[in-house]
Amino acid sequence: MGLFSKDIKTLDDLFLHQLEDIYYAEQQIEKNLPTMIEKATNPELKQKFETHLRETSNQIKRLDTVFAAYGKPAKGVDCEAIDGILKEAKHVAGNVADPEVLDAALLASAQAVEHYEITRYGTLIAWAKQLGRNDLVPAFEQNLDEEYKTDKGLTALAEQRLNAKAA
Repeated sequence: MGLFSKDIKTLDDLFLHQLEDIYYAEQQIEKNLPTMIEKATNPELKQKFETHLRETSNQIKRLDTVFAAYGKPAKGVDCEAIDGILKEAKHVAGNVADPEVLDAALLASAQAVEHYEITRYGTLIAWAKQLGRNDLVPAFEQNLDEEYKTDKGLTALAEQRLNAKAA
C-alpha cells in the first residue's frame, strides 16, 4: 500500500486519487476561510479572503461536475498536506498578538494554500490530457486560473502594504 490510502496501479488510479485529494482540500479550505476572514484586520485582506471563499465554493461545484463526467462519486480522501498547511496557519494565527503581523501571517498562510492548489490543478490538467480526458481540462483550468489570480493579488497586497505595516 505505501503512501496512498489504496493501491495505485495505473495513471487512472492516480488521477482519481489526486482528484479526491483536491476535493478534500477545497472542502477544508472552504471550512477554514471564515476563521481567516474573522481574524484578518486589514479590510483588503478580508475582501480577498471573502472572494476566495466564494471562488472555493464554485471550485467545489466544478469538481462535482468533473466527478460526474468521470463517472465516479464525488468524495474526498484525507490530504495530510492541506491538513498540515491549515494546522500551521491556525497555530501561527493563534500566536500573533500584533494585528498587522497577524495579517501578514494570515496572508502567508493563504499563499501556502494557493501554491498547494496550483500544483494539484496543474498535475490534474497534465494527467487528464494524458488519459485522453480533455473534456475535464476546462474545469481544472478555470480553477487553476482563479488560484493564480488569488495568489497574484495576495502577493501584491503583501508587497505593497501588509509586509511594510507588519515591519
